[in-house]
Amino acid sequence: MTVWDDLVGQAQLTQTLRSAVAAADARLQGGDGRGMTSAWLFTGPPGSGRSNAARAFAAALQCQSGGCGECQDCRTALHGSHPDVRLIVTDMLSIRVDTVRELVRSAALMPSRGRWQVVVVEDADRLTEDAGDALLKSLEEPASRTVWMLCAPTAEDVLVTIRSRCRLLVLRTPPADAIASMLAGRDGVSPEVAAFAARAAQGHIGKARALALDESNRNRRREIVAIPGSLVELGACLVAASNLHEVAQEQGEAVAARLDATEVADLEAIYGSNPRDGRARGFSGAASTLKKDQAKRKTRVVRDSIDGALIDLLSLYRDVLVVQAGAHTPLVNDEVRADIDSLARRGSPDATLARMEAVLRCREAITANAAPLLALEAMMLDLRL
Repeated sequence: MTVWDDLVGQAQLTQTLRSAVAAADARLQGGDGRGMTSAWLFTGPPGSGRSNAARAFAAALQCQSGGCGECQDCRTALHGSHPDVRLIVTDMLSIRVDTVRELVRSAALMPSRGRWQVVVVEDADRLTEDAGDALLKSLEEPASRTVWMLCAPTAEDVLVTIRSRCRLLVLRTPPADAIASMLAGRDGVSPEVAAFAARAAQGHIGKARALALDESNRNRRREIVAIPGSLVELGACLVAASNLHEVAQEQGEAVAARLDATEVADLEAIYGSNPRDGRARGFSGAASTLKKDQAKRKTRVVRDSIDGALIDLLSLYRDVLVVQAGAHTPLVNDEVRADIDSLARRGSPDATLARMEAVLRCREAITANAAPLLALEAMMLDLRL
């Protein structure tokens, strides 16, 4: 099994990356290395596998066999433990300038064990303007053995000064049958569950795996797509909004419970504690920064949870519109066809489009820092039957 096997539905991209790896090998052996560059921008819709593609590329660059998937370099690069592959995954709302400055310093070093010094930055669209400025010089004047790999939904989401210095790669949305085949073959999921998860995830590989491997995720999604049919009274609208918000808050608390205490303990271990002298100098500032970062991470988890639910709602209204239009198009939520038919009979295509616009407005409002519960309540009232 090679490092490329998990790039579902990305045959053309895989060939491009394989060619780049061959060019990189040629450069190390004194050739011109055409086809290999020092900065790459992986773009594609959420869940298309852009970060997986970057990791596979990083592993293949370190591998003596172009990405065999079996050697130590491949395994450690894919799992984030290779000394010359830095994986930057942010839980925050943005990537700050101090984080990038540290990356730039380490990226300027020669590889310690591998063949290249590789930095993979997921969510490069979250780079602040100052962080982008700090990264720019490293992209303009890269070290000879350094490769930057940035990931973002679209090129337009990345600062123009950054994207103009990267080679652009665009991932396509993986087809549902390819995702289902991966789930059945790699994860041992039953064909029925694999087909459901692939269809419901709408091309999002991570979401498909979460649905396929965890029944609680499948149950929660069923509850979400059942919401539109229940919105017949004002009270039901407010309850539905409250329930969605509460689940998102619980997920945020779960992440905090899993990570916050460990991070505080690690910080205390770094600075130490003396009963007489108190904390070492700098501890208070570091602890304050950590607390703020943890709050930002929780905010992001809550927002991401709500956004996932809103996408599921959009998929249901999309199915309602398909039925109303008489289109011969597969339904995303075929398992609740009876509910979809009922909603289609109770409204018009214009009303369905208006409800879809209400969901989109809610997503935009939350992205713009509106109070999530208020935004959800306003949306549910607009969705009322």
